[in-house]
This record gives sequence, C-alpha cells and structure tokens, in this order.
Amino acid sequence: MAKLNPEQLPQALQKGLSPVYLITGDEPLLVQESCDAIRAAARKAGFSEREIFHTDAGFQWPQLLQSANSLSLFADKKLLEVRLHNGKPGDAGAKVLQEYCASPSSDNLLLLVCPKLDKATQNSKWYSAIEQIGAVVTIWPIGVKQLPRWIEQRLQRAGIRADSQAIDILAGRVEGNLLAAVQEIEKLKLVAENGMIDAQTMAHAVVDSARYDVFGLVDKALAGHAQSAAASLNGLRGEGTEAMAVLWALTREIRALAALKMALSDGQRLEMVARKHGIFETRLPLIRGALQRLSIGTLRLLLRECSYTDRTVKGMAQGDPWEALLDIVLSLAGVRTLDNRSLKLLLS
Repeated sequence: MAKLNPEQLPQALQKGLSPVYLITGDEPLLVQESCDAIRAAARKAGFSEREIFHTDAGFQWPQLLQSANSLSLFADKKLLEVRLHNGKPGDAGAKVLQEYCASPSSDNLLLLVCPKLDKATQNSKWYSAIEQIGAVVTIWPIGVKQLPRWIEQRLQRAGIRADSQAIDILAGRVEGNLLAAVQEIEKLKLVAENGMIDAQTMAHAVVDSARYDVFGLVDKALAGHAQSAAASLNGLRGEGTEAMAVLWALTREIRALAALKMALSDGQRLEMVARKHGIFETRLPLIRGALQRLSIGTLRLLLRECSYTDRTVKGMAQGDPWEALLDIVLSLAGVRTLDNRSLKLLLS
C-alpha cells in the first residue's frame, strides 16, 4: 500500500488509517515517535483498547489471532501491538501474519515494531502481505552529515532559530544521540531570548551528552575515526572509567584482529573465523577496514604495547597508562605517534 519515512507518516495518518503498520529501524527515538503518532491517530479513530505482545521465548503466535478474533468487553476497536525483537517471526509467525493480512478486521489495527530488516526478510511472503494492505515505515539512522539539518528542523519545530555555528556545537556535543539532542532542545526553550540561540549561548547551555562507552570507542578506532576515538577516550577518563576496562576491550579486539589476519593469510573465510571469535555480522565492515589498514606486524606490536600498558596500570612499569591507551587507540585508527622502531625501543 505505502512505503513511508517518518516525515511522511503524519500526513499519511491524516488521510486515514491502514489496517497494518510495520515500523522498522534501529534509531530508538524515531521509532518511538512513529509509534506514538500511530497510537494517537488510532485513539482518535476509536481504537481505545491496546494490547501488547512481545515475541520472546514464551510467546505463541496463535495468541495474536485469538486476540484479534475475540470481542472486547470494554472497547469496540483494538490496537494490537507486536514487538518483533529480532525481525524474524519464524515459520509460525510468518503463517499467522499472512493469515491476518488475508482478512483484516476493521475492528483491529495491527502495529508491528522491529529492528532494521535485511534484504531477505523484505523479500519474504509475510513482509509482502503487509506491504499489499498496510504501510511500512522504514527508519534510517541520521548520519553525521545529516545531523545538523535534522537538529535545525527540530529547533524550528520548537520555535527556536539558531545560527550554523550554534547548530554545529549541538551536533558535536550530542554525537549522534538523537534523544539527547531532543532533551537539550527542550532545555534551550528556557534560555532562548526572542527565540534565538547563538553559538556563545549554545556553548554555555548545552551539556556534553556524547555517549562515551568503551565498545563505542573501540568501534570508532576500528573505523579509522582517530579524532572521535580520542575524544571518546578522553570522555571515558573524565567519567572515571577504569583504565584497565578500556585496556581489556582494546586488547581483546587487537588479539581477535591478529588471529583473523593470520587465518586470512592461510586462505580461511573471514565470516567463519569471525564467528569463532564472537564477532557479529554487523561489525564485519569495521573489521574488514581495520584488517586492510593494519599489518600483522603492527598488530603484534600493539599487543606488546597492551602488555606494557597493563604493567603501567598495575604500577609495575613507569608511564601514564592513559597516554599509552591514547597511543594504542590512535594506532588502531591508523595514526602512529611513534614509528615501529622507536616503539620497539620503548617497549624493550
């Protein structure tokens, strides 16, 4: 019936409700807002009862059909909401969804919420059945290049005008955290004079909401984003994170990269070896990029540097562990602060 993005959804809802909605994407804020818009439109149309299903281990798909076919004592119309956690309904779920879409009741509205779906799932029969009678809302992540424009639009919706420098400051502070951006915009309503925010006001008003988590730091380094990875490391230090926790994550990743590099040189397939090391398929592009950038010699040297850093953390060697961690992070991102010969002399 319709393929929509979040911006098109409100206008589509004004024209009328579809019997089925599928919300798919990995951006929590935009998924939540799309669901809220559908729920609000459903309430306005008389769907006053809401029933939620979670497709966990105890869920049985026939429960959905049973609920759809049962008459409510309290409401004439019912919103059936299914949280499809992995986007895979399985054979039983696919059969139920196709059966439901074959003869949807006007007394029910079905809302399916799931993560981003792969191409194979989009070619499945149950997905096609939903497409034929309902609406699919696909939510794409807001990238670094799109974030300033997205923030500007959000500020305008809040009645706030901001210059480009102010928008860039907010984009840099929230670092892709859309929920944090919305929260900061709500706060800005209180300090915006005449609805205007300049760069100086923004810098003083917005707190640093960037997500400084250890695994995020590792992924930034693997992606070759040296400046962002260094900022995350500094953020972790400022938050009081233990240096040993950061070192553990970096050592684990470098050890896995070294093993993958050796396996690939022996002609083994990356996917198979990565699975043995607990590396999920979604991270393979990061891993591939890092393996192309880093030689086996560099990885072995980095493991020696990790060992040396471990001794500094434990007070068994001289040096600042955070400076050593910074060198490891930059090296992983493809930026050497010392050449290999100087580093070998230092480690020895």
